[in-house]
Amino acid sequence: MDAQSATQAPAGLAGRLRSLLDGSSEASVTKRLAGTIFVIRVSSAALAYLSQILLARWMGASDYGIYVYVWTWVLLLGSMMDFGISASAQKIIPEYRARGEHALLRGFLSGSRWMTFVVSAAVSLLLAGVVKLASRWIDANAILPLYIGCLTLPAFVVANTQDGIARAHDWMRLGLMPQFMVRQALIIGLTAGAFALGCELGATPAMLASAAAVWIAMIGQMIVLNRRLGGHIEPGAKAYDFRGWLAISLPILLVEGFYLLLSYTDVLVLQQFRSSQEVGVYFAVVKTLALVSFIHYAMSATTAHRFAEYHALGDKTRLSAYVAHAIKWTFWPSLAATILLLACGKPLLWLFGAQFVAGYDIMFVAAIGLAVRSAIGPVERLLNMLGHQHICALAYALAFGMNVVLCVALVPRFGGHGAAAATSISLTFETVLLFWIVRRRLGLHVLAFGKGGSGISP
Repeated sequence: MDAQSATQAPAGLAGRLRSLLDGSSEASVTKRLAGTIFVIRVSSAALAYLSQILLARWMGASDYGIYVYVWTWVLLLGSMMDFGISASAQKIIPEYRARGEHALLRGFLSGSRWMTFVVSAAVSLLLAGVVKLASRWIDANAILPLYIGCLTLPAFVVANTQDGIARAHDWMRLGLMPQFMVRQALIIGLTAGAFALGCELGATPAMLASAAAVWIAMIGQMIVLNRRLGGHIEPGAKAYDFRGWLAISLPILLVEGFYLLLSYTDVLVLQQFRSSQEVGVYFAVVKTLALVSFIHYAMSATTAHRFAEYHALGDKTRLSAYVAHAIKWTFWPSLAATILLLACGKPLLWLFGAQFVAGYDIMFVAAIGLAVRSAIGPVERLLNMLGHQHICALAYALAFGMNVVLCVALVPRFGGHGAAAATSISLTFETVLLFWIVRRRLGLHVLAFGKGGSGISP
């Protein structure tokens, strides 16, 4: 290589990097926003891991177990109690903008949050009543933390709704930072402060700190979001279509619900048939491979509202090209991350403890499903945004059912290997289903490789 070529190569690379980071094209914006989301998710995972280590050390095994039990219920119920509004916001908002329905848009931006708050508050009161009625069968030390968990739910649900609204406007940091970074930092800070002051840090103080963190992060997010929306949307009359919003959101909620069930089935079934040590090893494997799923999440969160916008505008060519771009930038980074994690798997598992290295070969089985699933990119968001959420929910339900059957069949004999195989087979089945649905309904070829489809069907 001559001196001129040696000089041009770095300059060309620098130019491509500048184009990626500073470009205004759809591709550059999408990659930049997806990269932002990925960094936030990875950083939050590290912060959450640190917080769990500190809480376990400060609280002791018994109180920590109660705290994890209550907090898990908050996470699961809080993710479901917005009725899918956080996801459907990325469809509803672009469609209102494209059609010029500004009164409905203003109504949704405020009404969706009030609706999810009122309903989640009512459900939380009912849950508190259930705790009261069932108190004689509940561990006495868990009753007060459960009440605090009920108090936490409305803020958790509103924060999810605001996340969807922010992402529909490409405000990714505003949508994700309060939930994934600020909340975790506040939990660590508040519990560390209590511990430093000499307070006995049990499950109740830890849940109080967590509840305060959720409420503070949500209110701060609300203040900033309202200020941005005020500068982005002109004031005026508001119209409310609660029935229409729920008609779009509830099928999407089914998709999200079946996805959560599919994510937890392997661990829950493994816990029923195998030792706690084997469950721990398998959980470490799943957490290690989570980096791959973060890429899929980042691209899904970035592209969903654009799918809805281009469809509402009737721009089929632009939508088809954008779908192909989203799939490509989901699959190839996911494949690279999978190879990297498998190559570094043993030292990564060793960080959990020497005994966790025994799960290294399980990583290869579990990675198959994640790699296959990434080959079609965020097509579940495409279906949801284009009005095919019912068939998408059915596909997820069938994959969940298959996962349950396979886990029950394979886990008793093969343990963690059986759980990983069951999940990979189910994810492959889900991928084939979604590929076929998109091909039949939309006329699109949604693989990261191969010939593209002829376009979007009406």
